[in-house]
Amino acid sequence: MTSADDPTTLTPSQQRAWFHYMRLYHRLEYEMNRHLQTDCGLSLGDYTVMNALSHASEQRMQLSALATTIGWERSRLSHHLQRMVRRDLVATTPSETDGRGTDVTLTTAGWDRLRDAAPRHAAWVRRSFFADVDPAQEDALAEVLAAVYENLLREGTLPRPDVL
Repeated sequence: MTSADDPTTLTPSQQRAWFHYMRLYHRLEYEMNRHLQTDCGLSLGDYTVMNALSHASEQRMQLSALATTIGWERSRLSHHLQRMVRRDLVATTPSETDGRGTDVTLTTAGWDRLRDAAPRHAAWVRRSFFADVDPAQEDALAEVLAAVYENLLREGTLPRPDVL
């Protein structure tokens, strides 16, 4: 049996791709969090929550849907939201559609902070992520990442998010 046929091992090309991905993942998370804190006064968690809410209808989502969308456990999100509420970035209210749920909305101050941070973050992403990627590779990269994400949705434990 070759490594290509053995589901318990990675092929050499898979090992190489996985090694590079893991290196990228950890460094990107660190650098993105550092950039957002230094340049925008937000943590990566703040930006992740605010970005997801900005794409939701009326900048509002139920807490459980938000957790699924960003790939966090509800308890982690609840604790993070408490900190964001104290900083007036988001508001939490009883759900308008589910009496047992909680809705999360961007506050005016949160929306202003996100609009201020977004162009600086986009410039950082272009400089730090895409600078050495040939424009002809961008579509291929997007397709590979979308395929991996779709597989993770299928194989993972979180429900499929309502908003992709």
